[in-house]
Amino acid sequence: MTTVNVTKASGEQEPYDESKLRNTLTNTGADEQIIEHTVKSLRKKLYDGISTQTIYKEAFDRLRQYSNHLTGRQKAEEPASKHAEPSDFGENRLEALQRHAFEYFLHETNPANGLVADNSQPGAPASIASVGFALAVYAVGVERGWMTRADAIKCTLAVLRFFWTSEQGTAPGATGHKGFYYHFLDMATGRRFDKCELSTVDTGILLAGMLAAATFFNHDSEDEHEIRTLANAIYRRVDWQWACNGGATITHGWTPKNGFLPYRWEGYDEASLLYVLALGSPSHPLPKESYTAWTSTYEWKKIYGYEFIYGGPLFIHQYSHIWIDFRGIQDPFMQEKGIDYFENSRRATYVQREYAIRNPLDFTGYGENFWGITASDGPGWTTRKVNGIDRSFFGYVARGAPYGPDDGTVAPWVVVASLPFAPEIVLPTIQNFQDVYPQITGEYCLRCSFNLSYPNNQKAHDGWTSSYHYGINLGSVILMIENYRSGLIWKLMRDCPYLVTGLRQAGFTNVWL
Repeated sequence: MTTVNVTKASGEQEPYDESKLRNTLTNTGADEQIIEHTVKSLRKKLYDGISTQTIYKEAFDRLRQYSNHLTGRQKAEEPASKHAEPSDFGENRLEALQRHAFEYFLHETNPANGLVADNSQPGAPASIASVGFALAVYAVGVERGWMTRADAIKCTLAVLRFFWTSEQGTAPGATGHKGFYYHFLDMATGRRFDKCELSTVDTGILLAGMLAAATFFNHDSEDEHEIRTLANAIYRRVDWQWACNGGATITHGWTPKNGFLPYRWEGYDEASLLYVLALGSPSHPLPKESYTAWTSTYEWKKIYGYEFIYGGPLFIHQYSHIWIDFRGIQDPFMQEKGIDYFENSRRATYVQREYAIRNPLDFTGYGENFWGITASDGPGWTTRKVNGIDRSFFGYVARGAPYGPDDGTVAPWVVVASLPFAPEIVLPTIQNFQDVYPQITGEYCLRCSFNLSYPNNQKAHDGWTSSYHYGINLGSVILMIENYRSGLIWKLMRDCPYLVTGLRQAGFTNVWL
């Protein structure tokens, strides 16, 4: 083979070393014959100056194609079996993803009070958002046959009874104040954890889970009647007007010592749900002017040919959509733009993929089926020399595309959470993540995030992988897969009168409204 020079991330050139590529592909666990075929087939694609990124992207794409082809040929030669796995990404694989993630909410929960751990790290506090996700997850579990209705009722009542009777007030050790709750709580006592803030948006997610449960448990029984009664009472207790602190928009939170945080929910973000719940309140409602004040801070941008409301981290285009079916309904802002928020999230998903394809910072792995930049765990706040370049890496931070921050860390769970918007690009990406990078799968389905660009002295090609699972991530996986498969959460929330009132107050019209 003629010697070809390849361009590294640093811009330096070196002779192409086929053995390095072969070793990388071997670490995926793929069949040796397929690996050899992949390596040889790339020889015709080489040219002087080709980037190593292009070579490895093409190699992994071909490896997957050849593996799928071989699998299909083997299946044709084997006798048919009702237990045989499908060769494509079908319902069985989605079911397995959901069911595996569901285990988190069975094992990382305190059955006495229903609190769910923020993450799988020993000693982690409870996250009220994780509890909100759990309440909707139990409904999915009943529908899918993963838990009995009786068990789901028990878990749900434990949560509702705790939050209704827990201490509200200005005392530092209380659970909440003015109907809102602290972001993190002690798993055993339920009291405020450390010095965390009273979180408005996390309370919103908790309330959404409670209202979904109230709609789901609609039988005429004493227990299910109690679920509905408590969920309604907890929601009605929230003082939304207080949370605005004299302004039009909602503040991020409050602490007993320092009062309101200096930040407000402004600019497009995950607060759509928060404002809709606030506008729909029968006891302390916000006026529609609050919603208008929020939408006035949107940034409408055109990126890679897609026009949409910009938001860098992908999760902000998903969280409210877990609960609200935005398909076909528009507020005044979207009526003017001619699309709905569902389409907006679809475009945001495509922008993330296009950013990874262009890979302007030349991170390892990025490409057509390797993307998903969002708020996530990271390798840590450090600088390392990678291929001659000083690379900055971050810990837990809200990463975004295309304007950053970006350190090469991707979150597979956030790709799954875009499944309803763009299944045609989500499913191949998840398949690539699962099949090529087994390190991303842990005790409870997908780990938080991983980074192939971060130096790993033990396994050079594995990079860095988060050691933990997060409740809010896995809740998103379960619920968005379910919305894609059956629309269950959307259907439940369409029957929630508070949500419908809030949407109408915000000016949403059309289709199911």
